[in-house]
Amino acid sequence: MKREYSGKILLIGFVLLITPVLLMGQDEGDYIRKGNRLYNKGEFSGSEAMYRRAQNQEASTPNAGFNLGDALYKQGRFSEAAGEFDRASADYEDTARQAESFYNLGNAFLKDNKYKESIVAYINSLKNKPDNMEAKYNLAYAQDQLKKQQEQEQQQQQQQQDKGKDQNKDKPGENLDKKNDKQDKQQDQKNPDQQQGTMSRDDAKRLLEALSAAEKKTQEKVRKEKSQSAKVRVIKNW
Repeated sequence: MKREYSGKILLIGFVLLITPVLLMGQDEGDYIRKGNRLYNKGEFSGSEAMYRRAQNQEASTPNAGFNLGDALYKQGRFSEAAGEFDRASADYEDTARQAESFYNLGNAFLKDNKYKESIVAYINSLKNKPDNMEAKYNLAYAQDQLKKQQEQEQQQQQQQQDKGKDQNKDKPGENLDKKNDKQDKQQDQKNPDQQQGTMSRDDAKRLLEALSAAEKKTQEKVRKEKSQSAKVRVIKNW
């Protein structure tokens, strides 16, 4: 039975990493601690600035970049956050840190509606931490959303194809109109004088001659009929 997903994205409790100062240098540690305090207060823009300063310190570690990704994510800058998590996943050597980086990378992609990329990130996270139930849930959710997205794209493509076919079809009576227009055009070409609404002098002369001949013929016929009727007499017996 297919599992239905509520659409709720389970986000990991972002790991605000801070390594002992001796391992990373005093300056970077100071900036990260300041950034963490601002982050916990919800001042994500200020924490971003502190994490960037930590990144710029000599011999900085992936921790600053990971935390910077958290701050960017909280500001809705998912594409930028994805870049930081991606770099952190490549820089960390510890599998647990890699799993967390890939998981947050998947969340950033998911928020940006990049479902294919989020699926790859969650799979990489699970390779490093197979028991991460949040990653499993989000992976299934991303797969479900990708399927819906592909179905919607296919539907839109089909609608565009159907629309193109409809535009190429003739409307009812259009073929007949085209045929009549063609015949009218041919007739007009044969009778240029009629097209212009005028009659040439030769045509007028021929028409008058034809009418005169017809009138003479009619008159001759009438005279003949009168002559014949005059000659026919009814014979009576009285």
